[in-house]
Parts: sequence; structure tokens; C-alpha cells
Amino acid sequence: MQLVQNLVDTAQGVFNSPALAAAAWGMAVSFALCVLLVITKRWHGVLTMDSINGIQKFHTQPTPRVGGIPIVLGVAAAWGHLSQDMHEILTPILLAGMPAFLFGVAEDITKRVGVMQRLLATMASGLLAWWLTGYSITHVDVWGVNWLLSFTLVSVLFTAFAVGGVANAINIIDGFNGLASSASTLAFMGYAMIAWQVGDSALAGAALVLAACVWGFFWVNWPLGKIFLGDGGSYFIGFSLAWAAVMLIERNPGVSAFAALLVCVHPVTEVLFSIYRRKIKKANPGYADRLHFHSLIKQRYVRRWFPHLSSDLRNSLTGALVGCMTLTAIVVANLTFASVWLSIAAFMVLSM
Repeated sequence: MQLVQNLVDTAQGVFNSPALAAAAWGMAVSFALCVLLVITKRWHGVLTMDSINGIQKFHTQPTPRVGGIPIVLGVAAAWGHLSQDMHEILTPILLAGMPAFLFGVAEDITKRVGVMQRLLATMASGLLAWWLTGYSITHVDVWGVNWLLSFTLVSVLFTAFAVGGVANAINIIDGFNGLASSASTLAFMGYAMIAWQVGDSALAGAALVLAACVWGFFWVNWPLGKIFLGDGGSYFIGFSLAWAAVMLIERNPGVSAFAALLVCVHPVTEVLFSIYRRKIKKANPGYADRLHFHSLIKQRYVRRWFPHLSSDLRNSLTGALVGCMTLTAIVVANLTFASVWLSIAAFMVLSM
């Protein structure tokens, strides 16, 4: 019971953070700009609309797919209301996130930016973040690997690869209304709560702001799907999540790397399963399909349990259900972050 009480106290502390006003600004700006993009879509739709053609697509009408722009502008608006120590966290995220974000937006608009180019852009964001902050992953709680990560070149390259992987993981799970945004919001809150418990209030405040900006988008995206994240939004969010995790474990050595990974267990395992599935099928990893976890949940369960709902509402229900699975991960991570073995065990259980 004491552990549960500690978790409740931590949540209360995060929501009483000095960053709360900045988070409110970020959420309001993100929400308002999303609504504005929806209202004005007839003017910019020729560039920003996502068509309904594609094996992985479930929406039934063209929809703006540039929801990442309001999120980034929301973060920028919130930045002006933060303290100096939080600026030091959020400024590098905004600056270093630009390669991932801009290449993603370019794909949203032109539909001509290749998968490899976008992957390299997300990795470039990881390299830029290291250059700006000096942080890179130096321990992962795995025997032998920590020794390798003691070499700067190995550490930096591994960090760039990990950042690119998480950014693309968020892009992969962005399949239904509210899925990626709810999962990401909860993940940011999970990092904020761990950071708060270990006394890193600056990182907790920055993560709270990022969560709020994504949450502002969520309420325009869910349940009616009036706007989508697009690649720009999913890559920026994914990069920000990855960098929050890097800073959490590097600024606070008492936090297990597996606890940080546990917070993002769903997108990470989705990527690994997709790689395995496409290798077995000998399919091009850049091709889309309908065999992701969220797609199977809708086809096998939601469609059967809610036959009278429209397809669009089933999409949204599936997105919310799968997205909220992250809630379990963040609770467990907040209870086990101080123990390497417990966080490893929790990651193994939740990734099955």
C-alpha cells in the first residue's frame, strides 16, 4: 500500500509542478491550431490531406495529416512560460527535433520522402541532441554492453540508433485515432513522474509540457479523426520521448534503463514484431500492412464486440483501448525504476 501511496503522491506533485501553467499554454495553443487547420482545410488541403488509399489506412475521407505542426508550435509557446532550468531541457529538444520533424512534414506534403531518408533524419536528431547537450546513453544495465558504451563513439552511435528506433516506433503505432497521441501523452507523464520521484523537477516539468501539447492534439484527433499526426508529428513526438528517456537515465543514474524502456514497451515491441514478421514474410520493411497489433485488435475483438458501431468509431475505440495500455507500463515503471532486476522482469512480462 505504501508503494501505491508513493505513486499517488508523485502524481499529485507532478500536477502541482511550476510548469503546469506553461503546460496549459502549450495545450491551448496546440488544440486551437489543430482546430484552425481543420476549419481551413479547404485552403491547404491540396497539400496536407491524407488520402484514403493504402492498405494500412482505415479512415473513410481525406483528412489533414499535419497535426505535428500545432504540437511543435504549442511546445514553442509553452517554452516562453518556463523557468531557466526547464529551458535547458526543452530548448535542445525543440532544436534537435527539427530534422525528424521537417523530414516528416516533407513526406506529409510531398509523399516522396523515402523511409530510409526519414530514418536517417531521426538519427540525425539524436546526433544533434548529443552535440547540444553532451548526453548519450552510457549504460543499459546489460553486462558487457556498458563497457562498450564507455567509448564515446559507440555511445553516441548507439544513442542515435535508439532515438531513430523510438521515433519510427511511434510512427508505426500511429494507426487509429488517438492511439499514438494517448500512448505518448501517458509515456511523457510516466517519465515526468519518475523524474519527480528522483528530484529532477526540471525534466519532470519539460515532460509535463510535452504531454500537454500532445494532449491538445488528441482532442481534435479523437474520436472523430478530424486531423492526423502525420509523419512530422509522430517523428517529433517519438524523438522527444526517446530524448526524455536518455536524459532521465543519464541525469539520474539511480533510474534503471529498463524502466525507461518499459514506459515505451508497446511501440518498442511493435517495431521488433514488425521487423520479425516482415523478415519471415520476406516483405520490404518499408511497405505497410494490416498486421500490426492495433489492426489485429480491431479485426479480432472490437469489430466482434461492437458490431453496431460505425467503422470510424471502431477505429477510435481501438485507438483509445490500445493507447491506454501504456497506463499499465508507466505505473509498473514508476514502482520498479530503482531496481534493475524488477524493471527487467516487468519489461519481459509486459512485452509478451
